[in-house]
Amino acid sequence: MMKFVVLAILVVGAYGCGLPTFPPIVNRVVGGVDARPHSWPWQISLQYTSSGNWYHTCGGTLIADQWVLTAAHCISSSRTYRVYLGKQNLKLEEDGSVAIPAGKIIVHEKWNSFLIRNDIALVKLQTPVPLSATITPACLPDEGYILPHDAPCYVTGWGRIKTGGPIADILQQALLPVVDYATCTQPDWWGTQVKDTMVCAGGDGIVSGCNGDSGGPLNCQNADGAWEVHGIVSFGSGLSCNYPKKPTVFTQVSSYISWISTTIANN
Repeated sequence: MMKFVVLAILVVGAYGCGLPTFPPIVNRVVGGVDARPHSWPWQISLQYTSSGNWYHTCGGTLIADQWVLTAAHCISSSRTYRVYLGKQNLKLEEDGSVAIPAGKIIVHEKWNSFLIRNDIALVKLQTPVPLSATITPACLPDEGYILPHDAPCYVTGWGRIKTGGPIADILQQALLPVVDYATCTQPDWWGTQVKDTMVCAGGDGIVSGCNGDSGGPLNCQNADGAWEVHGIVSFGSGLSCNYPKKPTVFTQVSSYISWISTTIANN
């Protein structure tokens, strides 16, 4: 574990993790808003190629200069992927952004698509990305850390702006307060579908993650002011994106710290 921590420090270097050059404007607005450009510099767009074009499929989080965290359900063995970093508007060519082919993709060996368990994957970039004002990694939480109920975290991504709607061109952010395990597992919430390796956030019936946000981060600020990736967007209600008492469910990153560090060390 210590080896991984040292590695991460070397990789992050001058920029540090979780400290954007352009800090996000975090207000308690209900509903998603356009993010301040490059204020979530670890947010990536995972894209696949089809008929010579590239298409956004999922979000993800840069956690080291050659590693991206995303959801297992985002990955199909039949597709070719690239990672677009430093993006704000997916429709525009932007300074400070770069697309790097996925070199190696490691899906959790116990990923279960039927039960949606262990919904986590790592993408190794073909080449390390140069860190910059527009591209820096997020910090990882401490192993086993459990977010308190109502912790003010933010979901970010280019997912659909509303149920059945188009995906966003401009990166969106939305405040999603954490719903603790005791609440989220109540029968009229998610019940037994939610396990203790997951974290719920939202559920007010107004704001949520949606299709296209999958794989992206639940961003929570630690006591030192740095942003940590505490969740990976995993699933939500099939009825609609923002259904009451059906908060967005995330893979809980703190439950997988040893898997992440071992996978990186072995690859």
